[in-house]
Amino acid sequence: MQIPGGLDADVFLRDYWQKKPLVIRQAFPDLTSPVSADELAGLACEEAVESRIVIEDDGGRPWQLENGPFAPERFESLPATHWTLLVQGLDHWVPELAPLLDRFRFVPNWRLDDIMASYAPEGGSVGPHYDQYDVFLLQAEGSREWHFGGPCDETSPRVEGTPLRILSDWRGEETVVLEPGDMLYLPPGIGHHGIARGDCITLSVGFRAPSYDDILTGFSDFLCNQPGAEQLLRDPDLTTQDNPGEITPAAIDGVSRIVESALERRDLLALWLGQYTTAPKNAHIVVPPEEPVDADSLCSALDNGAWLRWNEGSRFAYHNLEEQTALFVDGERYMLSGDARGIAPLLCAGHRPDPERMAELARDEALGGLLTTLINQGSLYLEWN
Repeated sequence: MQIPGGLDADVFLRDYWQKKPLVIRQAFPDLTSPVSADELAGLACEEAVESRIVIEDDGGRPWQLENGPFAPERFESLPATHWTLLVQGLDHWVPELAPLLDRFRFVPNWRLDDIMASYAPEGGSVGPHYDQYDVFLLQAEGSREWHFGGPCDETSPRVEGTPLRILSDWRGEETVVLEPGDMLYLPPGIGHHGIARGDCITLSVGFRAPSYDDILTGFSDFLCNQPGAEQLLRDPDLTTQDNPGEITPAAIDGVSRIVESALERRDLLALWLGQYTTAPKNAHIVVPPEEPVDADSLCSALDNGAWLRWNEGSRFAYHNLEEQTALFVDGERYMLSGDARGIAPLLCAGHRPDPERMAELARDEALGGLLTTLINQGSLYLEWN
């Protein structure tokens, strides 16, 4: 497997992933931006689309942030230079981006997040900053000059008077100019500053990185909803103690056994992780179709040349247990047994599952029922060539 640009994926993961930046010239040769500046502005006016505008100098105030949705007139009143429009989750709204996103599946589905688009006129930027997650910065249109390098953290000095986390007194270690098709990979915690050289569009492929707090609180909440969680602490071997106010080592041991027993349930941890990491970010992403399908119409469509395709905002993952396979789709879990287990890796491999195999599996009553359920909840849809 290779990453965009041809480098072996294992070499990239070994030598660069979360270790050091990498400039990849012509990672996507002959790339044409899938959206125009006007189309991004149109998306930023939609209620369901997460968007932001960053202005470097707004009447003397540094690095000001505005959150969408925006009125169309807002774009007429922006300065000529030194501002940026950001549109999050572009792949949710632009189906043509799905093949591009598939090129990054050398990292597991559950870690891949979405594509953000950044449009900026001359000098436009979001300021020197660092991210807490990995990112690939792909130049889609025009040119952008990047300064990057040097580790940053919570102690790094910040610019005052701005809602953004802008680094002050920061100087990058390297400078490159990216042209259309070029790409820059940055690990978490690396300072960077991209400046538009003329009108430009940059696509940012980001990755999910749950915090320790998310993991600990999320899994503990999940455990609390499992059978047996309502049991009360018991201590049949309780003995008298010199001072009733002391919490003894034996008491700590008893509580520790409860915690350790829960943490040993790796099967439950896998089920929680699958559901947590595939859950949609908001209610606008996975929407049921206007006309539901049934198993017969699904089989007919697949036999007549239709493809199954992921909803652009849907997430698919699976985990093999000893006797079953858990399929996770948009925060829901489906437990598969026997021969049915084989559908999970097929569905999760990419945005267009193998059409011949899907047509074959759809004829099975149970699997056809699963596929129609996924279509009717909005996670899959039929696409005609």
